[in-house]
Amino acid sequence: MKDGEKGAILQRDKETFAVAPHIPCGVLMPAQMRNIADVAEKYGAAALKITSAARIAMVGIKGADIDAVWKDLGITPGHAVGLCVRSIKACPGTAFCRLAKQDSLGMGMKLDAKYHGVELPSKTKIGVSGCANQCAETCIKDIGLVGSKNGWKVLVGGCGASTPRLADTLTESLSDEAALLLIDKVVAYYRENGKKLERIGKMIDRVGFDAFKSAVLGE
Repeated sequence: MKDGEKGAILQRDKETFAVAPHIPCGVLMPAQMRNIADVAEKYGAAALKITSAARIAMVGIKGADIDAVWKDLGITPGHAVGLCVRSIKACPGTAFCRLAKQDSLGMGMKLDAKYHGVELPSKTKIGVSGCANQCAETCIKDIGLVGSKNGWKVLVGGCGASTPRLADTLTESLSDEAALLLIDKVVAYYRENGKKLERIGKMIDRVGFDAFKSAVLGE
C-alpha cells in the first residue's frame, strides 16, 4: 500500500501505519474521544499522538487492519498528505477565550468545510487566530487570519518548513464575509499561477508581493 493511501501514513519501520482521522479544527466530543481510544486499543496501536495539525494519529496500525479501523472509527479519513489544503488550525477564539477579538473557531470551521482536501500546486496550511497572540501560528501558515477589534487581518505566504518564511500582511480590518472572499481570490490566484510543489510564499517571492497584492485586491 502506498503512503497516504486509505488515509494512512507509512511509519519508520516500513511495516506499520499511522491513521489520522480528520478532526475539523481539532474539536471533538467526549464520545468521539472514547471511540478513538477504544479503536486504538482494539487494533493494538502503539500510541496515540496529537499532531501539530490538531489531529489524533493512531501510530503502529497494521496494514491489514486499516479498513476495519476506519469502519469502526466512523470518521472521514481526511487529507494528511498530498498537494492540497492539509489542515485548518484554529485557536478557541471568542467561543471560549477571554482574550479573543474574533470567532476564530467558527471561521476555521467554515474554511475547513470549504477548503480541506482542495488540490493546489503544493501542500497548503491555513491558520485562524482570534487575537494578536496568534496561538494558531498564523504567521507561518500559507494563509492566515488574525482577529482584532476591527475585524480580520489577512496574512499570506508563511511557511515553517526547512526554509522558514514569515507571512506578509495583505490587508486588515475585514468582516467575515470580506475575509472569506479574499481567501477565495488568493486560492484562485495560487491555483492559476503557482508551480508544482511551490508554496504560496515562494510564488509570492517569484512574482513579487506588489504584483500579487494588486492582483488579489483588484488594485
